[in-house]
Amino acid sequence: MYVQGRSADVWKKNVLENLEGGLLEYKNIGEFLVDIKKEFGEGDEELVRVAELRRLEQRRKTIEEFV
Repeated sequence: MYVQGRSADVWKKNVLENLEGGLLEYKNIGEFLVDIKKEFGEGDEELVRVAELRRLEQRRKTIEEFV
């Protein structure tokens, strides 16, 4: 989920260079995500779940509607 750090920076640089040089093309976001998962795995499940919880919003729903 949170791809950061030295290996991510190197990967990002290589991907950008390959995209700009026409050596790599993603037809859709799904292809891009598959590539990321191949490189970095699914991530720490707990961190993924925490990030998902942080994105939730109750807005104007009652607690019953939200749950």
